[in-house]
Amino acid sequence: MTRSLRVCYFGTYRAEYSRNRIMIEGLRRNGVEVIECHETLWQGIDDRVKVAGGGWRHFAFLIRVLKTYARLLWQYRQVGAYDVLVVGYPGQLDVFLARVLAWLRRKPLVWDVFMSIYLIAWERGLAQKGRLNLWLLRTLEYFACRLPDLLIQDTDEYVKWLCRTHHLKAERFRLVPTGADDRIFYPVMVATSDSRIFRVLYYGTFIPNHGVSYIIETARCLLDDPDIQFELIGDGPEKARALELAQQYQLTNVIFTDWIPQAELTRHIATANVCLGAFGDTPQSLMTVQNKIYECMALGKVVITGDSPAVQTTLRAGQHLFVCRRDDPHALVILLQQLKVEPQTVLRVANGGYTLYWSTYDLQHNGLTYLGHLLSLIRTRKREWSLP
Repeated sequence: MTRSLRVCYFGTYRAEYSRNRIMIEGLRRNGVEVIECHETLWQGIDDRVKVAGGGWRHFAFLIRVLKTYARLLWQYRQVGAYDVLVVGYPGQLDVFLARVLAWLRRKPLVWDVFMSIYLIAWERGLAQKGRLNLWLLRTLEYFACRLPDLLIQDTDEYVKWLCRTHHLKAERFRLVPTGADDRIFYPVMVATSDSRIFRVLYYGTFIPNHGVSYIIETARCLLDDPDIQFELIGDGPEKARALELAQQYQLTNVIFTDWIPQAELTRHIATANVCLGAFGDTPQSLMTVQNKIYECMALGKVVITGDSPAVQTTLRAGQHLFVCRRDDPHALVILLQQLKVEPQTVLRVANGGYTLYWSTYDLQHNGLTYLGHLLSLIRTRKREWSLP
């Protein structure tokens, strides 16, 4: 019997973040032994934003970094032999240490970039707090992208942006779609209290990418259609503004719900007639296919999201989901009114998305794609290192 591939997943990556859970479990589903060598550096999104905005200058942060990487190195000493070193998301700092460790063991290094922290900082207005901080982040990411043997990304549109921004070659990247964690998101049967209500669901972190104000404006336009009801689940930087607008417009067709346990979230998704994706016009929103799109497809629910090159490349409108213009609430209004009276259309597209997810983007298939990239890299590096 041949030994299974052994992967060391390394760094201060967000262990509970969906991207990392999906990538690690996908490999394990395909027989890969994944050893997690992980230490927590970041204490949430607000912490990362604070540090990026100038908190990195404080001596306390430097001490925190040194202690974290000391613990990480101690863990690494216990890992033993492995075939490839992988840095999880986010890993802009981790890849510098990982590069040295991989060189010392003559093992290939892979980094799942997934999202640019420079772009995130720019979208969150970090330039207004000082251009030096933004320049440092861009410079850090510029050099970080040059260290691994292979870079992983989720869409070709994001690869193009990274190549333009950091002057990289596209052949250094391989794609692994975002997918969903189908240990959590899978079809569930629930009873609805009122079949006359057409339920429209948004859930997420209320960030600019999602364009929540667009959803609120849509609800305002549909006030005269009481059968269409909206529920917005979650929390984040734009929730206060959404609540303010809902109160200003006196919206009786919108319910706000705080974050709920994932098991309860799946039941809310299951009772929805339509689930909403992302409608923001930020670069990040246009270049990604958000987790929630795959998650809702995995539950067999129809999704409406803002049109974008990334969505067009990955999914087919009218077959796997519906898309509409991002800058026009009336486009979403018309689509919702149409779907409310066409349940067979909703069912057909929901089934199309469901079939596509479980045949292409579930943990098993996503992990197989990821594994293929790792094996190809290992074979290439072995040939290179064996050359005289």
